[in-house]
Amino acid sequence: MVNLGLSRVDDAVAARHPGLEEFAACQSHAFMKGVFTFVTGTGATFGLLMFIKRKFPYPVQWSFLVSAIAGSVASYRVTSMECQKCSNLWLFLETGQLPKDISTDPHD
Repeated sequence: MVNLGLSRVDDAVAARHPGLEEFAACQSHAFMKGVFTFVTGTGATFGLLMFIKRKFPYPVQWSFLVSAIAGSVASYRVTSMECQKCSNLWLFLETGQLPKDISTDPHD
């Protein structure tokens, strides 16, 4: 049995997919990057809104709401982009080729 995080994968499956551990590490990194983006995005937005609140008084619950929404949107965007990179990595590890929709031409 091969351990991937908290779950175990059968040796036969791990042998058929040699890039499984790299893919799992990539996904884990992508999700942690998303969590970090949510926390920092929410905190930065909240700080900015508290600064703006000095000039334009409004209820603090709007700051919480807008901060949470901004952090969520930023986190979703970062996580989806990173997961797409992991998906491309998985395809490369399994097939040895990059996906067809990715241009590798540096002149684009």
